[in-house]
Amino acid sequence: MEAYKQWVWRNREYVHSMGSLANGLTWLLPEKFSASEIGPEAVTAFLGIFTTINEHIIETLPTTPAHVGPSGTDSSSLSYPLLISILKDLETVVEVAAEHFYGDKKWNFIIVTEAMKALIRIALFRNTGFKMLLHGGETPNDDDKDPTQPELQNRAANLDRNHYSQWNLEGRALSALSSFGQNARTTTTPTTMSSPKSSWWSRRIQHQQAVIEEPAVVTNEKRRTISELLSEKGVKGALFVMGEVLFITRPLIYVLFIRRYGIRSWIPWAISLSVDALGMGILSNLKLWGEQSKQIHFSQLERDELRRRKLLWALYLMRDPFFTKYTRQKLESSQKRVEPVPLIGFFTEKLVELLVGAQSRYTYISGS
Repeated sequence: MEAYKQWVWRNREYVHSMGSLANGLTWLLPEKFSASEIGPEAVTAFLGIFTTINEHIIETLPTTPAHVGPSGTDSSSLSYPLLISILKDLETVVEVAAEHFYGDKKWNFIIVTEAMKALIRIALFRNTGFKMLLHGGETPNDDDKDPTQPELQNRAANLDRNHYSQWNLEGRALSALSSFGQNARTTTTPTTMSSPKSSWWSRRIQHQQAVIEEPAVVTNEKRRTISELLSEKGVKGALFVMGEVLFITRPLIYVLFIRRYGIRSWIPWAISLSVDALGMGILSNLKLWGEQSKQIHFSQLERDELRRRKLLWALYLMRDPFFTKYTRQKLESSQKRVEPVPLIGFFTEKLVELLVGAQSRYTYISGS
């Protein structure tokens, strides 16, 4: 295993390129969005997990002695983002297999998957000293590093010219809505304004370079506990934890109500939107209060994360029953209007087919 890690590290540029190419070619697999797509989805999941593990190796193979960051996270905590990424790669094949063999009972399996992700994210939230989770916990929240440092920007820019971020299942399925789905990455730094994917990749590269090129420094700073957070921040600290827990548990709450009332009911849709609105309202108000009182501080990465979460609300347009009653009708009427136009009509038809097919899978539009 060590030999393989060294090989991946030495050939990381080749590994990144091949991983992106392989993930892109999965769209050429037959029977996509068909009733028997277990095989294609299994291949896609395998490639996604393979790419995820390789990226984890690249990011966590230091050339210096063991490093513990000021956030209090040690090497063991690095497994949480990896576990979350693996679960996200597996969730679609789990949904497809469960639907094929158990029909409507697939929601039991989806609930188990969402419960596992929620538990891992809560554990990661606690392990990082109750810092905001970035991109669902897949990106480290290293707010002690200034993402606007010129040297980090230059490194990220040079690497962005040759590499692209990993395509997860949600990103592939909703490529037309990538700015609203898992690949919705929004930053304000000049280097990362070019595209959503490059901004995500830039932050990953910044974290990687910081771990690799820093001097060997071991920090034994104690991880902040919930009691310390509450004593330091008071009610605002409690509200922050509440807002973050609402964001983490929202997908689980959503699927629990879907199993109870059905996917065509407005109750799960409305409750999920209410939980999102409550959590986002708490965090947005805390950000405003923090700017005034300086008691609650949101780093630039955390501000970008709040913008990303707001963009994820667009996925409610793709969720039933709203999609069936409103969005699909608008898409089909728009398609009919541009159908006579050469080329544009053809691509519009394919785009509508893609969106309708992707909407049929919960995991493609879950935003979790």
